[in-house]
Amino acid sequence: MYMQVQKKLFTLMQIGPITLKHRIVMPPMSRLRAQWPSGIPSDLMLEYYSQRASDGGLILTEATAISPSGRGYRGAPCLYRDEQVTGWKRITDAVHATGGYMFVQLWHAGRTTHVTVTGEQPVTASVDPTYWADPNIFVVTPDGFLQPSPHRALETAEIADIVGDYRATAINAKKAGFDGVEVMAANGHLIDQFLQDNSNKRTDRYGGSIENRTRLLIEVVEALIPGCGADRVGVRIAPSGTYNGMGDSNPRALFRYVAERLNVFGLAYLHVIEPRIKGADLVAEGQGPVAAQELSKIFQGPIIAAGGFEPDTAATVANGHASMIAFGRHFIANPDLPKRIELGLPLNHYDRSTCYAFDARGYTDYPAYEIHEAIKPALTEQRQAGPGGTAARRATPFYRFLASQSGANENG
Repeated sequence: MYMQVQKKLFTLMQIGPITLKHRIVMPPMSRLRAQWPSGIPSDLMLEYYSQRASDGGLILTEATAISPSGRGYRGAPCLYRDEQVTGWKRITDAVHATGGYMFVQLWHAGRTTHVTVTGEQPVTASVDPTYWADPNIFVVTPDGFLQPSPHRALETAEIADIVGDYRATAINAKKAGFDGVEVMAANGHLIDQFLQDNSNKRTDRYGGSIENRTRLLIEVVEALIPGCGADRVGVRIAPSGTYNGMGDSNPRALFRYVAERLNVFGLAYLHVIEPRIKGADLVAEGQGPVAAQELSKIFQGPIIAAGGFEPDTAATVANGHASMIAFGRHFIANPDLPKRIELGLPLNHYDRSTCYAFDARGYTDYPAYEIHEAIKPALTEQRQAGPGGTAARRATPFYRFLASQSGANENG
C-alpha cells in the first residue's frame, strides 16, 4: 500500500500555470517568528522556509495579516507595508532558487485577537460576549497568552474597506514574488466568522441565508483575481470545524454551497481542513478524508487535504479524493520531508512545546537526513515498509541499522 501511495505522491500536479513535481504540500502554520511589532519576516523565517523548500514543491505561508486590524498574534507576519514586502521577497527568492513555489495565506483574524496586537478593538460579524469570556480560547500577545479582547460587529459600510485591504495585499504579494495567494476562510478567523451561523447573526446582506453568509468570501476572491489571476488564488476552508468556538447549524449545506459557488472562478485549488482535527489536535483518529471525499464531487479543481495524515496512510491521494496532501507537524520536524517520504526514511519527532518559542528552538534546528553510502543499498527495504512509525516497521533490521547509524529514537 505504501508503494502505491508513494508513487501517486510523486507524480506531476498542475495548479493553474504551475507544474508541481510532487503532491506533498507544506501548509500554513503560524510559528510567530516575525519581527515584533513591525511584522517584517525575520532572518529566522528566511532560514526556516529555505530549509523546507524542495524542487517542484509547494509551500503555503503561515497566516499573514492584510492590515493592522487583521493581525491576530504577536510574531505573526504582515504584508501591507513596503518593508514587509521586502522581507518576504528575500524568502520567495530563496524558495525559487531551489525550484520551489510559494503561496502566501492572506488573513484577517477578526475577533481572534487582542487590542495589544491590533491597537484597536477587534471586529467580527456579530457580537458574542461568550467568545471573549471563554477560558479555553487564547491569543498570543506581547504580554503572553491572553483571552481575546471584547469585539464589535462590523458596520455594513466597513466591509468594503476589508475587501479593499485584501485587494491591496494581493498586489503586494505579487511584488513580494509569491506565485499565488490563499484566502484564509477557516479556523474561526474573520471570513469563517461570517460563513458560520453560530458567529454570524447579521440581518443585512452579509447574514441570514447561506448565500448571504458566503458573500464576504466571494467578494474577497473577486477582489484578488485582478491582481493575481484566478488560477493563482486558493481558498482554505474547514467544513464542520469547531476550532476557535466555531459551528454551524447545517455545515454540510454551507460548505457544499461554498464549493459549488467557487467553481465559477477557476481557482488554483480548494484547501480542505478535515474535521478529524481541531486546531493542532487529532480528535478523530482513524477517520478518513470525509470532507475532501464529499467536496471533490462538487469542486471542479484540485483539492488539498489537511488533517494530521501520516505518510504511510495518505490514501486520500491514492484513492482520488484529494489531489495533494498537506503534512503540518511532519514538515515542522522534517525540513526535508518530501525526500524522506520518497525514500522511506525515518522521521524526526515533532515537539509541540517549542512551536511558539519565538527563537530557533524547534524552528530551524531540526536536522535534515544525511544519506550515507553504506545505507543506500538498504533503501529498497525501507520503501516497502514506508516511513513514519509503525511497530512492524521498527522491527525491521533496516530500521535497527538506521537507529544505530543516525541516533533515531523510538518516536521516529
